[in-house]
Amino acid sequence: MKVIQLFNNQSQIIKRAARGNREAQQKIFERHSGKMLSICRQYVKDLHHAEEVMLNGFFKVFTHLCDFKNEGSFEGWMRRIMIRESISFLRTLKKIEFTQEDLEDTESVDSITSDLNVAHIQSMIDSLPEGYKMVFLMYCVDGYKHSEISQMLNISEGTSKSQLFKARKMLQEKLKQENTGYGTGKI
Repeated sequence: MKVIQLFNNQSQIIKRAARGNREAQQKIFERHSGKMLSICRQYVKDLHHAEEVMLNGFFKVFTHLCDFKNEGSFEGWMRRIMIRESISFLRTLKKIEFTQEDLEDTESVDSITSDLNVAHIQSMIDSLPEGYKMVFLMYCVDGYKHSEISQMLNISEGTSKSQLFKARKMLQEKLKQENTGYGTGKI
């Protein structure tokens, strides 16, 4: 009995999609759109705008699919495109502001150890000023280093560190004000 491969292998689907195969592109979209929308939604507060950003991101993914060299994760490559597309969208709205103050305090800040629900955490992050929010997400959620953040956002590393510190401090204050009883109140 001969087994026929049905192009379920991701690299084969990517190759087909890069050649313009709409069915393969649809498979990629269906497989990754949920996660990519959640990435865009982290940065862009309004869901409708986040969907628009995601669709623009997928347009770039399919336009530049031939640039993906199968080095590293395909999902990670798409994630970077979605993050950059989100940043570009926010720049067009001119909502991003970065303070140029030096890092005042370098005290260590622990991560959340409580079981706050995701929607509540997202709403707290959404309430941050855009500059704080963007650096916080890029560093804490997406794992970028300050050198990468400073390059992508065209700010200094010190500004990136300062924005992160202030975002964490603001989130800690919000937790204290809510007096929810969750965890230690540290972020």
